[in-house]
Amino acid sequence: MEEKLKQIKSSCKRVVLYGPESTGKTTLAQKLSAYYKVPWVPEFARDYLQKIWDQEKRICEPKDLLPIAMGQMKAENEIIKKSNSIVICDTNLFETMVYSKYYYGGTCDPLLEKYALSNHYDLYLLTNIDIPWVQDDLRDKPHERDESFQIFKEELVKNNIPFKIVEGDFEKRFNICKKCIDELIKDV
Repeated sequence: MEEKLKQIKSSCKRVVLYGPESTGKTTLAQKLSAYYKVPWVPEFARDYLQKIWDQEKRICEPKDLLPIAMGQMKAENEIIKKSNSIVICDTNLFETMVYSKYYYGGTCDPLLEKYALSNHYDLYLLTNIDIPWVQDDLRDKPHERDESFQIFKEELVKNNIPFKIVEGDFEKRFNICKKCIDELIKDV
């Protein structure tokens, strides 16, 4: 099982959009992918949990986290093989770990936590909550946005992970991301 949570080795730069629900990560991932003409890794949990919602009318439970983590890493590892420069990730295991702790009383499966902390990303872009929250079947914390943003930020700080906050309207967010990615790849 551990092999399913490991990143494959690659010289590719890995950029991850990271942050609370409904903060524009997917939109940014798609636009950045198109702009740089590189692949992006969709959030595996969205499709996985939407199927559960459609079939069972339930939200994520702790038993879903390892299958989500394995699905996310499988998708990332498959896409990383197709790139020789950068890959844009719409979430990662670190985000799954933070969600686990946030939703389930500070706990996280030790195996998920191990790989969330050992897998490497070259750039973390933390999306702020300063855009409108959008309702869907899976989002459930519209009134806890400040708290969730602080938790996401504190986990990065606690684990000494450098990051850049992405905020403002879409154009400003996109320009912040471009500036950070351009800096990351300037010598590549």
